[in-house]
Amino acid sequence: MDEITELDARGLLCPLPVLKARKRLQPLAPGALLAMLADDPAAVIDVPHFCAEQGHALVEMTGEGPERRFLIRKGG
Repeated sequence: MDEITELDARGLLCPLPVLKARKRLQPLAPGALLAMLADDPAAVIDVPHFCAEQGHALVEMTGEGPERRFLIRKGG
């Protein structure tokens, strides 16, 4: 099973969750997984857009209410 790096971006507003994700992904090897928790309503738009623009894969987006968990696989 793949090791998953965790990032808690709850309480941060756009664009901070995406900026934190970018910084956390930089040192990881291609194919590595990052799980990010975010409660910013804009994250449901920003995170998929960030992944598409940067060549990462949004593996899944889960959660109910304002909190979402994004599982991102780093592109290579």
